[in-house]
Amino acid sequence: MRQVMQSCHFSNAKSGMTPSRFRTGIELLLVRRPSLLRGRKLGVLSHSAAVDAAGRSTVQLLIEGGFKVAALFGPEHGFFGQAPAGQAVATTRHPAWNIPIVSLYGAQRKPSPSALHRIEVLLMDMQDLAVRTYTYVSTLAGTLRAAAAAGIRVIVADRPVPFGAITDGPMLDPSFSSFVGAVETPLVYGMTPAETAIWLKQRMIHNADIVPAPMEGWNRRSFPGDPLRPWTPPSPGIRSRESALCYPATVFGEAIPSIDIGRGTLLPFQLFGAPWARSRQLMERLQDAGTPGVAFAPHAYLAEIGRHKGRLIDGVRMVVTDPAAYRPAFTAVTIIHVLQEIVGRAAFWRDPELRSDFFDKLMGTDRVRVALMNGESPAAIAGEWEAAKQKFLADRRKALLYQA
Repeated sequence: MRQVMQSCHFSNAKSGMTPSRFRTGIELLLVRRPSLLRGRKLGVLSHSAAVDAAGRSTVQLLIEGGFKVAALFGPEHGFFGQAPAGQAVATTRHPAWNIPIVSLYGAQRKPSPSALHRIEVLLMDMQDLAVRTYTYVSTLAGTLRAAAAAGIRVIVADRPVPFGAITDGPMLDPSFSSFVGAVETPLVYGMTPAETAIWLKQRMIHNADIVPAPMEGWNRRSFPGDPLRPWTPPSPGIRSRESALCYPATVFGEAIPSIDIGRGTLLPFQLFGAPWARSRQLMERLQDAGTPGVAFAPHAYLAEIGRHKGRLIDGVRMVVTDPAAYRPAFTAVTIIHVLQEIVGRAAFWRDPELRSDFFDKLMGTDRVRVALMNGESPAAIAGEWEAAKQKFLADRRKALLYQA
């Protein structure tokens, strides 16, 4: 990895620049190192959220710059970012450029040898969240493995993540590995895509040929406090920075049908509730639980998706007030703990539609569910993952490109 980093040095990658000088990895790459791409048949793993300050997509920049794009690859939600969560996406062709768009969320979850055979270099540029359950990191890991097996270089163009300064949650237990838990990190792991690629090479994909293309003008705490660019949703449920921040605290509702988490509303993942809970009751118990960096407010809304579709929910809106203090996984455990105590633990976990296996895959372990069922406190549950998190932080340090 040291050789890779030296062969592709970008100045100011670790400097504390101001938002007015912010540039993404692809913007710097095209200005400073276009020779890495020029004259080669390119494959591009990207989506509609990968845009520059003027709203131009990475693929558009490449085509307008005269680069030869031979194939496109799309993750979950598709290259156009519109497919619902969990829905398979078909391989197709781009309607304007007539370039094949190979789906990596359908019959296959990583590029096939035949798809890679048509390219010489693979460029990856996706807006990620740095949350293990958000499957773009699973796609990154699978793509790096496939490219390494094919002997193809991967250039990872970097973008900000909402959790650059936050790590929280249990480590993935390998026995619970899945596509929503494919990397052995805490739930929120605090690395950008390029940093994650470096970490994956260091930890498990040692033969990968990776060239990171860092950003300029970003540090670990400059997002989302500093809106460096207009937000482009990387998936239908992450409509805003606020939804991105709330996502790891409420995504577990996808495995618990008795809870609604605002999917399909204008505030997905920012809302939660259930017909048997009242907003005041929820707020009082959540405030007593002491979740740092977040606030809760009453918010009645009409459920749009799931068991409670069409019902009015006397729910709660979650707002991240202090990203530096926010603990997303602890907040998730606290929310579930409060809800199960309201309805009763036995009734909560014996719901016939409960997807306990999916809950464990999302959490990366069954230990959290079992502890909740046994009535353990959120503080005690979170305390169990602290030692492993500290070890991860020490290992992660070698992969970081940006200062705090």
